[in-house]
Amino acid sequence: MKNMKKLIIFLLVSAFFIAMIPQKASASISVSAQSAILMEQGSGRVLYEKNADKPMRIASITKIMTAILAIESGKMDEMVKVSEKAVHAEGSSIYLIPGEKIKLEDLVYGLMLRSGNDAAVAIAEHVGGSLDGFVYLMNQKAEEIGMTNTHFANPHGLDDHENHLSSAYDMALLTRYAMNNSKYKKISGTKVYKSPHPEENWDRKWTNKNRLLTELYDYTTGGKTGFTKRAKRTLVTTATKGKLDLIAVTLNGPDDWNDHIQMYETGYKTYSLVEVLSEGTIKEIDDEFYKKKVYVDHSFDYPVTSKEKNKFRIEYKMKKPNREWEDNIPDIVGQAIVYFNEKPVKTMPIYYKQGEEKDKQSFFELFRSLFTAMIGVKTDG
Repeated sequence: MKNMKKLIIFLLVSAFFIAMIPQKASASISVSAQSAILMEQGSGRVLYEKNADKPMRIASITKIMTAILAIESGKMDEMVKVSEKAVHAEGSSIYLIPGEKIKLEDLVYGLMLRSGNDAAVAIAEHVGGSLDGFVYLMNQKAEEIGMTNTHFANPHGLDDHENHLSSAYDMALLTRYAMNNSKYKKISGTKVYKSPHPEENWDRKWTNKNRLLTELYDYTTGGKTGFTKRAKRTLVTTATKGKLDLIAVTLNGPDDWNDHIQMYETGYKTYSLVEVLSEGTIKEIDDEFYKKKVYVDHSFDYPVTSKEKNKFRIEYKMKKPNREWEDNIPDIVGQAIVYFNEKPVKTMPIYYKQGEEKDKQSFFELFRSLFTAMIGVKTDG
């Protein structure tokens, strides 16, 4: 009996302490998808993940890469002649006509809103010179962005290659990159678009397939849908509430609309942005040479829970002044390293305020005064 009482007391105490352990926000999220991620756009911090690094089939969310490459090509105003190969692409279509000429910008809208595979091939042929040439550009850009679990084999995401794969994390990285482009951001967030029809008096009208954007979730700002028989449902969306910009990705998610809403709602309830480093003069640097003369050109915000706000540390690494600077002080004289939980999360350049010195002494005089101060000799003897 005594042993039984001790066991009960032990279990109760254990349960109490387990309950006191802080839980991650992701503990309250349960998604249908085989792979998922929730990322804060500005910092890239991962707020929730499930098998996020697993390479999987991605279907038409592939077209995010196709779209950003088209936009960055600088050819958006060019007219594209549609080939027979483009017209006969399988699956979803914007019903292009062989030989028609259509603006590249219109093709990108058709690609993103209606997931046109014909548009994807037409874009690839025009921007890359050929499908193979465009696929090379896709993989080159993926490497540049840091998509280490990705290999593209086509511009549309159809299951015509075994090695056309990516991960939820990589697709979030790609979306984060793309959302920094204002043209992509506009196209991705467009609900309805009209494009001139080459053979009719009426325009083609394309309504976005992203139901989170068009009807289900008011905070949605963009994204891309996807589906093939082998990949199943894939979805990338973006959302903004207050100052918090989030990116959600699900791969093979039978209930993906609700998966994304649940991730967003949990993220907005759990996290808020805090300003870790303010734009402008860095007051913490009181070195005689740099005091009131160095600054950062933009602020840095980071998403945290209410219990994480005191876990930041900022380290300032400054270049040592030297005689070579007398006539030309560098614009960048150091860096600010932001640590969160003792891990570096951001490095920012520190700039020198050129031509704003109020002290009339020359650089050499200031350098000499610093030197004499260091060896303990006063300027008056």
